[in-house]
Amino acid sequence: MLDVTRLRVLVAVARHGSVTAAAEALHYAQPSVSHHLARLEAETGAQLLQRAGRGVRLTPAGRLLAERGEEILGRLDAAEAELAELSGLRAGRVRLAAFPSALGSFVPRAAARFTAAHPDVVLEFVEAEPPAALALLRTGEADLAVVFDYGSTDGSADREVRLTPLFTEGLHLVTRPGAEGPLESFARARWIAGCARCRESLVRRCAAAGFVPDIAFTTDDYVAVQALVAAGLGVTILPSLALRAHRSASVSTAPLAGEGRRVSAAAYGVPPDPPATARLLEFLVTTGDEEMRGVTTET
Repeated sequence: MLDVTRLRVLVAVARHGSVTAAAEALHYAQPSVSHHLARLEAETGAQLLQRAGRGVRLTPAGRLLAERGEEILGRLDAAEAELAELSGLRAGRVRLAAFPSALGSFVPRAAARFTAAHPDVVLEFVEAEPPAALALLRTGEADLAVVFDYGSTDGSADREVRLTPLFTEGLHLVTRPGAEGPLESFARARWIAGCARCRESLVRRCAAAGFVPDIAFTTDDYVAVQALVAAGLGVTILPSLALRAHRSASVSTAPLAGEGRRVSAAAYGVPPDPPATARLLEFLVTTGDEEMRGVTTET
């Protein structure tokens, strides 16, 4: 069975004349468009595109599938529009709670796609670390939450909270330039810790390396953390999202082996979710897949 998203990508390329223009129209990253096209060719067993100078053009098979695709997608879009009138996606709101580095990296891309698809639905944000975000879910003050855990727990002790995995991000040792080395070489260093979960992860990592960290500073602000490191006041461990949201030129980073930080989308209660919530979750999953594959720049 043909994947509707990949079919939509092919139709966009046919309509707009290039992969770059199709990516712009769909609010996708260009590598993501190329990925969908490659998967569509694999699914159909046919070459759909061929290079033409610096661009691409559709093969006869590609043109045929794009023409049929337009008919199929037109009917699907009409059905979605009719259902949206009934399901409330022409109005209303959806509230998303997320931790700071998620809001500073991949969440805005997912939000932009949701807003482009459903401009009449109000999307609201609340910045919150996982425990506070889950509390907002339980009290009905948020419809979805982007949370994280380090594998030591399931991310929530509440069975009513449903977690949808998005991706696992790596962890990095952050030091001053020229002071790089393995984790165990910082046994006598001063350390900078973050939130309670991040602090627990840092302590476990250091214990596995054979020492107890001397934690001199504690802050959740990843910008301030890097400023402290740059000033020579300590070393720390930061996840990839924090470094993607803000990367100081005055620090050095090195990836750490082992389990990373798991990022998930959380919803509360028994499914199905309200239509707007379910739709936003779809965009978070898609954008999370891009994050996992390193596709982070819209073109």
